[in-house]
Amino acid sequence: MFNTFKLYPFVRPLLFSLDAETAHEMTLKSLQKAHHCKATRELLKGSHTLLPTTLMGMPLRNPIGLAAGLDKNGECIDALGQLGFGFIEVGTVTPRAQPGNPKPRMFRLPQAESLINRMGFNNHGLDTFLQNVQNSEWREKRGVLGLNIGKNADTPIENAASDYLIGLEGVYPFADYVTINISSPNTKNLRALQGEDELSDLLRQIADKRKELADRYGRRVPVVVKIAPDLEAEQIQAIAHILPRFEIDGVIATNTTLSRSAVQGLKHSEESGGLSGPPVHELSLKVIESLRKEMGQDFTIIGVGGINSGKQALEKINAGANAVQLYTGLIYQGPKLIADCIDSLRKCDVFMRK
Repeated sequence: MFNTFKLYPFVRPLLFSLDAETAHEMTLKSLQKAHHCKATRELLKGSHTLLPTTLMGMPLRNPIGLAAGLDKNGECIDALGQLGFGFIEVGTVTPRAQPGNPKPRMFRLPQAESLINRMGFNNHGLDTFLQNVQNSEWREKRGVLGLNIGKNADTPIENAASDYLIGLEGVYPFADYVTINISSPNTKNLRALQGEDELSDLLRQIADKRKELADRYGRRVPVVVKIAPDLEAEQIQAIAHILPRFEIDGVIATNTTLSRSAVQGLKHSEESGGLSGPPVHELSLKVIESLRKEMGQDFTIIGVGGINSGKQALEKINAGANAVQLYTGLIYQGPKLIADCIDSLRKCDVFMRK
């Protein structure tokens, strides 16, 4: 069948002729329209998507997930799920709607198959996000859904916890897991929350709120923290010791990088924002390896950053990740990347034993 997987190489030149953010929005709208139409829905369907595993006790069809950021408002959960992902993460959502940073704010670096973005948590706000999530059927069809929360740009950093608590309370009934995003470089001072004292204070409040919500809803929803690739070894060690103290269930390693060493001289390389794509891969691997060494074999690590081939997905798993997430690689490789990653992981001892 001539599906989206085969069609993407022909569509990509058109998308790349457009501004990166315009192409992004057009792609999401096209996926949504295709999903809503019975005649085209099958064109989205991925193949060879089964590689069963578990993540934080939840069964997955396969360990390939969609990273947060691609569908900030949770508008395309079902359409994206059709592509073959084992789990989907949407957001980052903030309590109140906000426009994000001024445009242009997303830039392609094709020679490095990378992106730089300074989006700034642009989203329609928690209420709209939750309505979109409730309208989706992904969870009803046994798909695992992660909901990613952050703080509003105009909330002072010393009051950041209040935004995260609002977000946690809002998404809790509708999430299979919740991600605390403290590592975007595009919200002023946000990464300061990765400091030892700041992180301990935030997670103490998150843990107390989660206990209250677990009692209210009769279910304990896993909470994970998404961290940056630019941390020093001592910072990674501190985070590794803090997370279990507050019964955090996992970590997503990593977000985008501020480093430009791998893209110097390329057009747009001097734009401010977070760099994603292959230059992040090695940085992410080092963080994953350090976390696994510090935290032992039982702690959940989701590897993300720079996966644009099945080989790189396998390297993330071999470094210590339990599952991986894709974003920028999808823009350059298209949805066939999902199947490529699954095919590579089939050869991994971790999954062959399951």
